[in-house]
Amino acid sequence: MPDVFWFEQRQEDVPENDDWLSSGELAVLSRLVFLKRRTEWRLGRWTAKCAFALVHQIPRSSDHLAEIEIRASVSGAPEVLVRGQREEATISISHSFGAAITVIVPTKIRLGCDLERIEHHTEAFVEDYFTCEERGLAHSRPLDWALLTTLIWSAKESALKALQVGLRADTRSVSVQFMEHPMSWAALRVVCAQGETLHGWWRQQDAAIVTTVGAPPLQAPVRLSAFEKKLS
Repeated sequence: MPDVFWFEQRQEDVPENDDWLSSGELAVLSRLVFLKRRTEWRLGRWTAKCAFALVHQIPRSSDHLAEIEIRASVSGAPEVLVRGQREEATISISHSFGAAITVIVPTKIRLGCDLERIEHHTEAFVEDYFTCEERGLAHSRPLDWALLTTLIWSAKESALKALQVGLRADTRSVSVQFMEHPMSWAALRVVCAQGETLHGWWRQQDAAIVTTVGAPPLQAPVRLSAFEKKLS
């Protein structure tokens, strides 16, 4: 199984200036009109570039980070370039309520991650977006409704990113199964309508859920803050 790393940053971690962005990223940023979108985009890029730099032991100075570019591929999934050359690493980015995560694998695989704040989802939402099996699971434990529905939705988002279709696809085309609440990471799997099964992991992070899904099966992600200590 390939090594998997994850890294988290918050909005206050992002520098105020833009000298850590590549010329291509600056061009994209200039086309983003709305402040919320610009803020989330910068947070996601900062988190992804720092994660890549940590894994590859690149100094996280502005000039080194500016040589790393995170750009959208044809499918919309992010890809990494260093000095204009495409890297083999696979990354996925997610942000929610002022925080962002990046999951990174040093090789080319299918990969998706998601960060979701735990919140109540209405019955109508569950009826519209969940499979029959997922609705049954949520209703079987009403006291855990917010946690379970957030987890199922997050795993769906991760799986659809890994399949490189995103929310353009019917969310009921994938069905989530998972183990009980973990102390750290717990395994999950997502069964696709075409019969394929993707594998991944989930954990509760403060008041949020973090999920990652991929193929081939992934090891439990290692937090890069711990990885950084091993390198020092």
